[in-house]
Amino acid sequence: MTWEQQVLQYFLSGLTTGGTYALIALGFSLVYNATGVINFAQGEFVMLGGMITAAALKAWGLPLAAAASLAVVLTTLVGLALDRAAIRPARNASVVTLIIITVGASIFMRGLAGIIWGPDERAVPAFSGEQPITLGGAFITPQSLWVLGATFVVAGTMWLVFEYTLVGKAMRACAINPVAARLCGIDLSRMVSWSFGLAAASGAIAGIVLAPVTMTQYNVGTMLGLKGFCAAMVGGLGNSFGAIAGGFVLGVLESLGAGLISSSYKDAIAFVMLLIVLVLRPSGLLGGRGEAGE
Repeated sequence: MTWEQQVLQYFLSGLTTGGTYALIALGFSLVYNATGVINFAQGEFVMLGGMITAAALKAWGLPLAAAASLAVVLTTLVGLALDRAAIRPARNASVVTLIIITVGASIFMRGLAGIIWGPDERAVPAFSGEQPITLGGAFITPQSLWVLGATFVVAGTMWLVFEYTLVGKAMRACAINPVAARLCGIDLSRMVSWSFGLAAASGAIAGIVLAPVTMTQYNVGTMLGLKGFCAAMVGGLGNSFGAIAGGFVLGVLESLGAGLISSSYKDAIAFVMLLIVLVLRPSGLLGGRGEAGE
């Protein structure tokens, strides 16, 4: 394989992980827009999506589509429960307190998952085979195309929701001016619940499409959540398009750095990139809060 083909291979691999980071970052932006809170339990939604799918396939013998659908539904319910049980009772607390609550929820969910499913890795079969596709001398697996497809479908669906539905427009209004939205009769608590539900669903989808690539385990959500947060910050926290762009930029840079420099730096690249962006452009590459549907 030539040097150019190696670079292309790393680039294609980066797109796969970047799509996952983008879905996670989108969840961060959704919750931040509605509440001003950074939900550090977002990574656990990714873990739940993969683990519930794997468990449903093995324990209950469900078809893959049914297992994945069940995982999205159950994870969405967990997101709604997090809002109702932990966030809503403390809605008058400081932002720092709410962030700490999400950190505690993350630890709780990870521990409970470890008790239920144990420490072993779980496998989810590839959606459409494992025969790689040749592209310019490099290879990409069909599952990578599923990851990319899921990213763009979720992003497109979110755009349609924010642009053409009353719920989406109400959520945008809450992000731009919560006081004015309340005066117009918008139920802020309901919009926050919607944001947690949508964030949980996007996280679950990320976990489902990624599981056949890397397998899944009860503790995979921690690092994925941190990198998704980095992607959201790099793109511009609160900006949906920024979340997508930040995820892909981060994934590609991580893959190129690991392949061309050293895999030892793989996890550090995301945080170095975050520090650089915070120093040079604190609002991120594409803006800041209040741009959920843009």
